[in-house]
Amino acid sequence: MDNADNLRGDLICAIAAAESTNALEAVRVSALGKKGTITKLMKTLGSMDPDERKLEGQEINALKAEVCIAIDERKVALEGAELDARLMAEQVDISLPVRPRSKGCVHPISQVIEEMTVIFCEMGFTVAEGPDIEEDWYNFTALNIPPEHPARQEHDTFYLPGKKNGDRKVLRTHTSPVQIHTMQEKEPPIRIIVPGRTYRCDYDATHSPMFHQVEGLVIDENTHMGHLKGCLIEFCRAMFQVDDLPVRFRPSYFPFTEPSAEVDIGCTRADGEFRIGHGDDWLEILGCGMVNPKVLENCGIDSTKYQGFAFGMGVERIAMLKYGIPDLRTFFESDLRWLKHYGFSALDVPGMVGGVNR
Repeated sequence: MDNADNLRGDLICAIAAAESTNALEAVRVSALGKKGTITKLMKTLGSMDPDERKLEGQEINALKAEVCIAIDERKVALEGAELDARLMAEQVDISLPVRPRSKGCVHPISQVIEEMTVIFCEMGFTVAEGPDIEEDWYNFTALNIPPEHPARQEHDTFYLPGKKNGDRKVLRTHTSPVQIHTMQEKEPPIRIIVPGRTYRCDYDATHSPMFHQVEGLVIDENTHMGHLKGCLIEFCRAMFQVDDLPVRFRPSYFPFTEPSAEVDIGCTRADGEFRIGHGDDWLEILGCGMVNPKVLENCGIDSTKYQGFAFGMGVERIAMLKYGIPDLRTFFESDLRWLKHYGFSALDVPGMVGGVNR
């Protein structure tokens, strides 16, 4: 019994000290092999009387079982450590073909949305989002767009099959439905921008069936046209990084705003060159206006107490102007050569401190 107890301590220490599966296998052979220490103990049982053999046999079998369990547990731990070390050392899997290293780029649309968001958030706006599939009421009726308006016709809007309360759902034609949801769900004051995808039946060098918009909405008791003009002038100058960029507002018409205006920025077209800034020409970039009181009432907001302004612009159009991209269709053609030329590094994060990219 003393031999078994002494051997138990020595073997457990040797198993714990094994630093590799090969070293552990050597300990196993020295204990359980044909000439192992435990095997030799088993052979001594033949020379003992029956009572002593029974007692010693139980002790030796318990020792053998304990050693086997300790070896198995140590083997699992060592194999896991060796696998981790192997995975860390083998950085190349030679069973796979060599792949060319590629450098990822941020798409110009994503970058411009980030730039616009940074500018407006510095002004105190928050970002709001909504579904791409909308009910007719949110997309048209609540925005004071009459049933006979061309935008509600089949040739201009993607309608979905099926009707609810007599109206079909649509792929939203602008991000304005998010403004309606916000005004219904939130009490004024409201100050949001809404970036997102929109859909219209149109496709050419300057139009796409799916494109992106950023819209803004401000609702408060004291908001007026001067606030709208100041907000958009500062946005245009920050976006195009021209401190004294000429900006003008032309009267226009939109069903959801009254009064309404188109916003132009100064530019120059001469000798085949186009440049934004002081010049002898103007370029339209967005639409805006004071929120029509009917829209406020449709959302349950008292139009005698609150008023506000809204604006909207196409992200692709801003990107084309700022970065000299001539054809809108190239935004969606998945040409890696185009993306490498116009794309942005993931580290080119827009910010008002460091400036938006140019």
